[in-house]
Amino acid sequence: MDKIGPKIHDSWKEVLKDEFQKPYFSDLKKFLVDQRAINTIYPPGNMIFNAFDKTPFTEVKVVILGQDPYHGPGQAHGLCFSVPKGITPPPSLMNIFKEIKQDIGSDIPSNGNLERWAEQGVLLLNATLTVMANQPLSHQNRGWETFTDRVIELLSLQKKGLVFLLWGRNAKAKEPLIDDSKHFILKAAHPSPFSAYSGFFGCKHFSKTNELLEQQSITPIDW
Repeated sequence: MDKIGPKIHDSWKEVLKDEFQKPYFSDLKKFLVDQRAINTIYPPGNMIFNAFDKTPFTEVKVVILGQDPYHGPGQAHGLCFSVPKGITPPPSLMNIFKEIKQDIGSDIPSNGNLERWAEQGVLLLNATLTVMANQPLSHQNRGWETFTDRVIELLSLQKKGLVFLLWGRNAKAKEPLIDDSKHFILKAAHPSPFSAYSGFFGCKHFSKTNELLEQQSITPIDW
């Protein structure tokens, strides 16, 4: 991935070093280089691994699984559900903020940048880490899912007591990758406007997550 200059924390480089050497990952790199030559790809190259740069492997406490980066200009910056400051929070993110307010009483933030979560140990991981502009799901089945499934497996294998938040059908499909004898899995509907009223609103995942962390004497998340 060197040609597009991604940043990734050294702790993840060590954990994922074998993955980066596998043939599927070489194919994925070639695909991205070729695509970037002819199409607009989001997020920018240096932010593809932003989740792995902002949240070191050693610091992960919570994992939130998304599906696909945002595909509009300026939206995607390598953290699922998050947008940079100055970009209007998309509907799913606004519903997340509404549930946090209902759950723990926090005011809805003035922007949709979730870096402050990432810096507290919340890994904001999309299943697919790149997308073509205005073409949702356009980089599915190119190798990213193999990579991110392995990330989930390695977290499950090498850590304990993580809280995995699985919102919606696609995220719930990742449950078999997680050892529920040593980790916690919270499931709900997706925060999308199409499904938020079918079980995301009222899930109380944010207070429940903090309770699970505090039970392990781990600092809770300031949502």
